[in-house]
Amino acid sequence: MLKRMFVAPDPGRTRLRSSVRAVLGIGLAVAVCGLAGHSLVAAVTGGLAALLALFTVLDTTVRGQVVTTALLPVAGFPVLALAAGLHDYPVARDVAFLAVIGAGVYARRWGPRGHSLGVFAFMAFFTTQFLHTLPGQLPELYSAVALSLLVSSTVRFGLWCYERRQPAPVVPAPVTGTGLGRATTRQAIQATAGAAFALMAGLVLSEERWYWAVGATWWVFVNTASRGETLVRGFRRVLGTLVGIPIGLAVVVPLHGAPVPTAVVVAAGVFGIFYTAAVSYTWMVFSVTVMAGALYGLLGVLDPALLVLRLTETGAGALGAMLAVLLVLPVTTHATTDAWIQRALRCVHACTAEAAARLSGSPTADPAPRIAELEALLGRVRMSLAPLVHPLSPLRARKARAGQVLALLDDCAREVRGLASVAADPEASHDARLAAACWRVEASVEALTAPDPRHRAGVPDVPPHTAAAEPALAHLHGLERALAGLAAPLRSDPRAPLIGV
Repeated sequence: MLKRMFVAPDPGRTRLRSSVRAVLGIGLAVAVCGLAGHSLVAAVTGGLAALLALFTVLDTTVRGQVVTTALLPVAGFPVLALAAGLHDYPVARDVAFLAVIGAGVYARRWGPRGHSLGVFAFMAFFTTQFLHTLPGQLPELYSAVALSLLVSSTVRFGLWCYERRQPAPVVPAPVTGTGLGRATTRQAIQATAGAAFALMAGLVLSEERWYWAVGATWWVFVNTASRGETLVRGFRRVLGTLVGIPIGLAVVVPLHGAPVPTAVVVAAGVFGIFYTAAVSYTWMVFSVTVMAGALYGLLGVLDPALLVLRLTETGAGALGAMLAVLLVLPVTTHATTDAWIQRALRCVHACTAEAAARLSGSPTADPAPRIAELEALLGRVRMSLAPLVHPLSPLRARKARAGQVLALLDDCAREVRGLASVAADPEASHDARLAAACWRVEASVEALTAPDPRHRAGVPDVPPHTAAAEPALAHLHGLERALAGLAAPLRSDPRAPLIGV
């Protein structure tokens, strides 16, 4: 798992640049809050707001990201006021928190912007519980959040806006159905039910830190679309917390809350969150746990018993999420994964078409954005298949076949990247063999993505080719072989699906 984190593909070093930019943006935001005379609590609130803005705002265009960032206070400030005002009314506070959770998940129906605003609203309520915010503190917190968003946005959209050259590869799930047939509606109900269980369990464990359980439930539901994904994500959240607690204690306790070294640990945690989020949820949670431990040390409340309680509360929250997806309107992994695989295959064809057009001399054809989209789609496929390829999965036959699907899709991605690289060479040429190979790729994708899986046909035969073939043609032949290999596992009878739980 650790090896995968460091060898995972990072096209254009996007993960590395995002991580460094986050450390710079959040660090500057906190520093400016300090220079403005804000208290430690306000500075921490501002830093968390900057982190959320940089981490969750993922619109496909820079303009869209700017608009969403500007709307974050619109979603967050009323929730901050609501949570602070209900501080002394536990029952009303709990009901309001559950309402915010349901609305926050339902907002995902409006795409990346709805997701970002929903997360920010949830974290506004969560933060008031974490910092025990009272109404009298609201003006300072509003000021700190606004200032932090302004500073972090200056870094993101002014000093270091690499997205202007490379749009963010966001691939939200398609919004289909109505009522309970709509995925966001079902997830909102599931998340609310899971959070209600977590809230009650959290209060039994601790009347002071109950919100950790609710937070665990919320974050387990983020970016999941089926019961299998949610079960694996819950397990990984507990595992990341379990690993992060002893490391956090070993690193943070000797610092005794000293500001400068603690700030370094927090910065390392921020870097880890952004660098690992796309490839390992466990290591992202580990980074969050270490960062949280450093913040507790800075606030003067860190002790081993507190972190053990956090682990227990996290387990209760993960259990709440798992029970909710198993018992409340469950969504199977099969349908979700099949949809992601078909989108990835169609993207493979789109990448091939763009590369072929580039080779034929089109000045506007550019496969690079499609390559980035394909990487993001493959990430979603891996997440959806995680329940089957997990080491603890008892379904050995399905595990082996799911692993085969992942390996062949990775082969497709590798060949498409190679083809795009050849197409970028101004000396590369186009001939009839390339056109024929591209046509066969299109036919293969159409055969593998028929609306009814029972009617999916075999893919065209791959003609022999010599090792001395042109590089572009070699990549196309490799792509054809990978698509041909996918035919068998993807033509399985849906009544005994390869990718179902």
